[in-house]
Amino acid sequence: MSKFKIVPVSKAYAKKIRSTMMDDFGQKVTEKIAAGSGPCRVSLKPFKKGVDKRILLTHSPFEIDNAYNQPGPIFINGNEVEEYADVYRFPPEIKADKESFPLSLIGYNVDQQMAFTKLVGDRDVDELIGEIFDHYADVEYLHARNAQACCFICKIERA
Repeated sequence: MSKFKIVPVSKAYAKKIRSTMMDDFGQKVTEKIAAGSGPCRVSLKPFKKGVDKRILLTHSPFEIDNAYNQPGPIFINGNEVEEYADVYRFPPEIKADKESFPLSLIGYNVDQQMAFTKLVGDRDVDELIGEIFDHYADVEYLHARNAQACCFICKIERA
């Protein structure tokens, strides 16, 4: 049994963004052909450069308004895509490409206060997530972020 569950940005949220072309901060979003590999925060699959349309928006993955909200840029697919479904393992295409997707894991407690940080580096991210949840009882959930760009990739909850 897995110790965690991956939570992508929801398909419903992405549909709202596509229909309004505005983010939650009242800013117009932009849609362009992918110049980078992404990934899409709904499907958690890399974009095909020069092929896929992607929408750039400002997003905060938090519910509580405080200093850790960290709003920042994310990409979603310009077309409707299915949410990442293999939720009991980290997305394999992101995990396999450590050069394009260097990862950091940031843990938050129940009050949404930062409680843990770790660069993944050459570690197996699935194993590291399990170890964090085993050894840090105060970590309610994690955020996976790109360690270079610092942008949010997905939420990781205890299973």
